[in-house]
Amino acid sequence: MPEQRPAVGDIGRYFGQVGEAVDDWMGAPKRDPLAPGSDWQVRLSGPAPEHGLGADATIQAFIDTVLPNGPRLTSASSWGWITTGPTTVPTVIAAATMMASPQRYTITAFNRLEELSLEWLAAMCGLGEHMKGVYSSGGSTANLIALGAARQWALEQAGLDPAASGLDGRPVALYTSTQAHHTVQRSVAVLGLGREHVRAIPTDRSRRMDLSALEAALREDRAAGVLPIAVIAAAGTTNTGAIDPLRGAGELAHEYGAWYHVDGAYGLPGYLDPRVRPLYDGLELADSAIADPHKWLGAPVGIAATFVRDRSILHRAFTQEEADYLEGAFAGDDIQVSLDSMGPVPYADFAVELSAPPRGVLVWAILVELGIEGMRRRIVDDNDFARHVAARAHDHPRLEVLAEPVLSICGFRYRPTAPAADIDAINRQILRRLARETQIVVSSTVVDGQFVLRPCFINARTRLPDVDAFVDIVIRFGDELSGLSAGRSGSS
Repeated sequence: MPEQRPAVGDIGRYFGQVGEAVDDWMGAPKRDPLAPGSDWQVRLSGPAPEHGLGADATIQAFIDTVLPNGPRLTSASSWGWITTGPTTVPTVIAAATMMASPQRYTITAFNRLEELSLEWLAAMCGLGEHMKGVYSSGGSTANLIALGAARQWALEQAGLDPAASGLDGRPVALYTSTQAHHTVQRSVAVLGLGREHVRAIPTDRSRRMDLSALEAALREDRAAGVLPIAVIAAAGTTNTGAIDPLRGAGELAHEYGAWYHVDGAYGLPGYLDPRVRPLYDGLELADSAIADPHKWLGAPVGIAATFVRDRSILHRAFTQEEADYLEGAFAGDDIQVSLDSMGPVPYADFAVELSAPPRGVLVWAILVELGIEGMRRRIVDDNDFARHVAARAHDHPRLEVLAEPVLSICGFRYRPTAPAADIDAINRQILRRLARETQIVVSSTVVDGQFVLRPCFINARTRLPDVDAFVDIVIRFGDELSGLSAGRSGSS
């Protein structure tokens, strides 16, 4: 029977064993988990074992069966989503943090870094010292928290306390573009505001929110007695990386008495690139904003930040009822926690999570490792990769760009010379072959009704030769699928 109580000292041995396996896995060719003869799904099936195998056998089973069949998001050619494999330093520190401080409570170094890293992140992304934050598990939750603050504030202006008494039947509306992330609608639904009350504002040719259409919607709702809860702009859409006109949207929000929220889950760190910084003009008007360090910063998945001008609004929207086993548990009944004190910040009263890990230590580690300048170089390089793909596509007769890069996303496709070819079908087959036959991971989207390949460059391990190899393979696969001879598969 295996020992049921872990021994002190085992962690270092197992960390070393798993760490070596991860290094080997990252350097090995990508395995297709759906290849014929693959039996990992069978091996990972069945009932829970009645008798455990012990630590050594469990670690070995993970190394042999689970790890090799995971997605290769840490590969240098993984550009499929706006979440990628984390970098090394925050990964190692995350593992240690699970043991050293599994919760964010009390006055500890980990709790201190929760607040310090939020201050650093806000400053780095151009939000300013007046914005205070709270971490959560991802952009979905971060948007929910921000819109919870918007609901609280907007209805308080109308004489209601929605956290205490609900909406009282008041007609409301929220405004965002047709390119907004769909978690906005989910947040609105969870908050009881109703998906049907989200006004989908059309976009211009650059897929940015149309301000004239936004103003028309606000004006129409005002005339109908509808309360505007929030205007939600994107600082980097998931689809193409477009940045809404932030100043114009913010000015309209405030003119009509609405909360102004900026969804920068992916794109807010793009502020560091001086070439695109002018597109962030008006960011200072935001009443709330979000950023996901597990995207462009390379943190492990599960870290997002919501920033607001006044954190007391979050406290009114999300505070819990008192519980004897929590109140005063560490410092006695006389503890007085002020929102501005140096005591333990009551993060659990600013959002929806009570139990939560300290996430700030990972953001702290990234910024201590790289510095602001190192992070800026990474952002600029990633934006350059997208521009490089666009430039090569413009120069090649059988490639075309349908979504010019603003940040680190490029929407492009292979376009065969045969006029009757099914372009969407060919590009779907290219995407399928990339996944099955290469180390490359990209996703797709639809731009102006047309299917495109959508590399999103936020992977810290990517280098320019990886990008060039990707474009070369797209051309080769497209030529093969179009029936072009090998002699015509170059740039001619």
